[in-house]
Amino acid sequence: MRGPRASGGPPAVLLLLLLLASGSTDGYKPVIIVHGILDGPEQFKNLSGFINEVHPGTEVQIISLFNIGKSMKPLWIQIPEFRKAIEKITSAHPEGVHVLCFSQGGLICRAVLSTSPNHNVHTFISLSSPLAGQYGDTDYLQWLPGCVKKNAYLFCYNKVGQHFSFCDYWNDPHHRACYLKGNTFLPLINGEIPHQHLKDWRENFLRIKKMVLIGGPDDGVITPWQSSQFGFYDSNEGVVEMRNQAFYKNDTFGLKTLDARGDVSVCVQPGVKHTHWHSDFTVFKNCIERWLI
Repeated sequence: MRGPRASGGPPAVLLLLLLLASGSTDGYKPVIIVHGILDGPEQFKNLSGFINEVHPGTEVQIISLFNIGKSMKPLWIQIPEFRKAIEKITSAHPEGVHVLCFSQGGLICRAVLSTSPNHNVHTFISLSSPLAGQYGDTDYLQWLPGCVKKNAYLFCYNKVGQHFSFCDYWNDPHHRACYLKGNTFLPLINGEIPHQHLKDWRENFLRIKKMVLIGGPDDGVITPWQSSQFGFYDSNEGVVEMRNQAFYKNDTFGLKTLDARGDVSVCVQPGVKHTHWHSDFTVFKNCIERWLI
């Protein structure tokens, strides 16, 4: 004989469905933001506000490390500290997190993802980052009196130059051999030169579920701007797009595999200057919002 039915409220399954239908904010994964060169957390308050405006209750953590002038320290000095900070957050969120990384921060996040086994980063959003390198006269070269793009390699591709972060991704297409020999960062994470960690780094990077590449033709700093989507110059300064790059064809760090999975998304947004990407609500709506779930 059946006992009387409990009348204390709806069954647990029904309650869960009601919560989901009502848009419970518990479903939003945390977002970790990593700043760029000469930036810090203060520059990302607008972006954090955008996230919470459309996804109320989302946990947003803007990492405060190597801010402003300290951001010019070598990337291999910065990366272990950023990795510790990110791992501290991810360990508290086994359901996964998103990382949103601006400019130089995109390269830092790439290296963190590659060197972190068992990470649980779901989506890596790269916001106008020189992922394939930088080759162009920008404000950053003003730190080096008399230095322009044609001779920056003389400074960057030696032990002194590699003590400055921007030299870690300076990619002179006219001095390829010097780049491969003297740059101790970008050729390694791109898998452009063989090294003992190549296989592990590739496997680690491929743990992400989605990569979003955001950039545009009016950036004014990232040169060529297509570097934000893994395009770069050939020796004649013609732009070679991502799928024709050797590191893509050889799948050295997993980019081709990720693309074949359908997990590379590209968003081109014209009319945005470099320092405005993280404060432009149109960029957020068009390129970022849909991925932060």
